[in-house]
Amino acid sequence: MDLLDNLALGFSEALAVHNVLFCLLGVALGTAVGVLPGIGPTASIALLLPLTFGFDDPVSAIIMLAGIYYGAQYGGSTTAILLNIPGESSSAVTAIDGHPMARQGRAGVALAAAALGSFFAGIVGTFVLAAAAGPLAAAALTFGSAEMFAVVVLGLVASIALASGSALKALAMIVLGILLGTIGQDLYTAVPRFTFGVRELWDGLSFVSVAVAVFGIAEILKNLHDPRTRVRVAAKVENLWPTREDRRRMVGPVLRATGLGSVLGVLPGGGHVLAAYGAYAVEKRVSRRPQEFGRGAIEGVTGPESANNAAAQTSFVPLLALGLPAHPVMALLLSALIIQGIQPGPGVMTAQPELVWGLIASMFIGNLLLVVLNLPLIRMWVKLLDVPYSVMFPAIIAFACIGTYAIDQNPFHVLVMAVLGVGGFVLVRCGCEPAPLLLGFVLGPLLENHLRRALLISHGDPTVFVTRPISGVLLGLAVVALVIAVLPMIRRKRDVVFAEED
Repeated sequence: MDLLDNLALGFSEALAVHNVLFCLLGVALGTAVGVLPGIGPTASIALLLPLTFGFDDPVSAIIMLAGIYYGAQYGGSTTAILLNIPGESSSAVTAIDGHPMARQGRAGVALAAAALGSFFAGIVGTFVLAAAAGPLAAAALTFGSAEMFAVVVLGLVASIALASGSALKALAMIVLGILLGTIGQDLYTAVPRFTFGVRELWDGLSFVSVAVAVFGIAEILKNLHDPRTRVRVAAKVENLWPTREDRRRMVGPVLRATGLGSVLGVLPGGGHVLAAYGAYAVEKRVSRRPQEFGRGAIEGVTGPESANNAAAQTSFVPLLALGLPAHPVMALLLSALIIQGIQPGPGVMTAQPELVWGLIASMFIGNLLLVVLNLPLIRMWVKLLDVPYSVMFPAIIAFACIGTYAIDQNPFHVLVMAVLGVGGFVLVRCGCEPAPLLLGFVLGPLLENHLRRALLISHGDPTVFVTRPISGVLLGLAVVALVIAVLPMIRRKRDVVFAEED
């Protein structure tokens, strides 16, 4: 069967009334868990996974769970823009420019730009998944541990562009994030590391605790410490739709980020987080207005949002074609398939074509449902900005505590969030940015895993990273990017670009 026949088969499954309803339920739940900080798609899918035992049709179960995942990519930008608290991991970078736009009274524009960019990227990413699943899966097979290590290194070095201050501080924050990511049991020996005898640290620090602490709690403490930093968002938001100039500035970032996210989503381990950070770094480098980044550049919203949504769609390629989960959510979906008696891998597209193509077709429907759901809700979300600080701050802390506690009903996570929140506040006061720290924390375990695996395969030969062509080129690009970032001339230029306006 050719592509059109496969899509026809998929739509015949996805357009069944019960599957449309499950798709709507999934994307609505995904939007909700994306909006609420501290919950996220991983915890939501994990909680709903046992329910899939009772599903007679595996297509319905996978459509609903997948809808929660890519729906959370839409919803996660909402609190990132309005409250500077990422609702989902890939939305952390959206807060860098989205929240300053909200402070300027352009919250509606930022939310609409994020929704439109997400919709376009989601549709394109689904087309990529449908048209190129086979070739892209074959390309991903050529990436071994050495290549994936080089990809992660390049992503971490490129993230220096996320920091609006010192490149040295950005490097330090990345290293700190990697160190925090090493807390817990060793990947290969299960020996606890840096746990200081605390049993709760054996599983490592929770991403939710770290993200909510360094973005949400630290931001609240900063505002409470200096009332002059409480930049109140305009009570009257005049524009809820991007202007013609905004739309013109959105086109390039959406196209570039969609392409980048589609590629990174296919690579096992690349995922939507790296795509969002990478898209932001690219837009900041190519922009004619780099001084606006960090102060409300619309490119800083549409780029990351487009990238993470494109990656969310194409991350299904290694799962369906190779049986390789690209990140924890894909691992849960893999479990759901196995629960239904389906073994993902190269044979699933021929053995279960109605499942694969039904899921792909449902993504077109789900993205359409998401934009229909999200655009009308912009006015409702903007109303959150009218809530007084005396009410908003305690409410944010309460929701953060509830979401953090809900990870596994352990109050220790709330304690970690409080401690890291104070630490994040100290770092912010020292002029350090939290975004590189978060990226280092997310990618640190992946970096270590591929480093050790490559050395095991090569019997301890470190030259494997430079003798393999792809990894050698990627590491060379990382070195070039690092040199450019720390050159004195470039550093002085960065300081001028990001100088505070008088």
